[in-house]
Amino acid sequence: MESILIGLLLALVALLGAPLFAIIGAVTLIAFSFTQTDSSIAIVELYRITSESVLIAIPLFTFAGYMLAKSQTPKRLIAFSRALFGWMPGGLAIVVLVSCAVFTAFTGASGVTIVALGGLMYPVLIQEKYPEPFSLGLVTTSGSLGLLFPPSLPLILYAMVASLISAQSGSFSIVSVNQLFIAGLLPGTLLVVALSLYSIRKGLTARVPRIAFSWSNVWGALKGAAWEVPLPFIIIGGIYGGFFTATEAAAITAFYVLVVEVFVYRDLSLVRDVPRVMRESMLLVGAIVVIIGSALGLTNYLIIEEIPQKVFQIIQVHISSKAVFLILLNIFLLIVGMMMDIFSAIIVVVPLVVPVARSFGVDPIHLGVLFLANLEIGYLTPPVGLNLFISSFRFEKSIARVTLATLPYIGILLLALLVITYVPELSLVLTRLFRVQ
Repeated sequence: MESILIGLLLALVALLGAPLFAIIGAVTLIAFSFTQTDSSIAIVELYRITSESVLIAIPLFTFAGYMLAKSQTPKRLIAFSRALFGWMPGGLAIVVLVSCAVFTAFTGASGVTIVALGGLMYPVLIQEKYPEPFSLGLVTTSGSLGLLFPPSLPLILYAMVASLISAQSGSFSIVSVNQLFIAGLLPGTLLVVALSLYSIRKGLTARVPRIAFSWSNVWGALKGAAWEVPLPFIIIGGIYGGFFTATEAAAITAFYVLVVEVFVYRDLSLVRDVPRVMRESMLLVGAIVVIIGSALGLTNYLIIEEIPQKVFQIIQVHISSKAVFLILLNIFLLIVGMMMDIFSAIIVVVPLVVPVARSFGVDPIHLGVLFLANLEIGYLTPPVGLNLFISSFRFEKSIARVTLATLPYIGILLLALLVITYVPELSLVLTRLFRVQ
């Protein structure tokens, strides 16, 4: 009875707006008190995460992403993408998909992409005679499209949390950031291609005007974005060419972006803008680190009490098929993605999912891609998907209208998700081909 009352009280405090880390910390301390375990074991986890070298990559990539978001990079990326794809049926829609995917990969925040690039492109789509529901659904969907591409912050965070879980449980199946970076490339591309095919079809049926292809336009747009276009290739090529690690890539990216945006393009002032961008980006990083510390204390409790094993035993009574487990996992993760932001979902849910999925023989790298692909779609899932509300606010449309506009895209993404789920080689083939560790 006491535990039920405490649970109800914590739920009420959460509904009243208490920070997530405070709720998780309270649950952890209460749980340890019930088992008469020294609560200092929870605090130890705050110290232990400081030994994770990949932790350094989070603030550096976040800072670089925020610098790009606050500069004129979105306009230059759109101009270059439009010069490349504008001649195709639905070319401008493909420009939106590609530009938003690249942008979200660096910022790690779908909301920023919808507000920045979506706000820029939505009026252009309408002006170019794309149907209004199609345009609204496109900019809403594109916000989370780049979460599987490096150097996406959720990829780094998942690898870090999953590796810590493995270490706590005595397993040596460490999830490498480098492996996740390359594992997400083909599944992420599949999602973009699937939506691009739909955009081409819509461009043909709506008879949207096209832009004539011109090498001079491509060259001009390339010169305009000459310092930013190579950035993804520098990161990916450097990591898989063995020139630097993911953490070193983060430092190189942050320095490169700072020099380019402040001294080359001069979009940002070193004195006026950079301190502001640093402050905004580190607020996000600080929130993530505090939640990680709180959640890992709770994870320690789950492992000590063998909660994942007990969950697996319950599941095993009703489910013996790996295929059925994967379907139920997808449904569960879509609900999680709908209810929680992606950073909180990774930190809170991964400790429960990883051990159970391992028991069903799911590859940890494939699980990481599957996990993030579900959360990416969960952002769009009605009735409370976060991107629906951001888009509704940004474009001043009702939630019902945004939801109806997004449904065709959700259907396409769910079909692609089935492929990602049941064709694990899509996630694993490149890691094996390049022998990424």
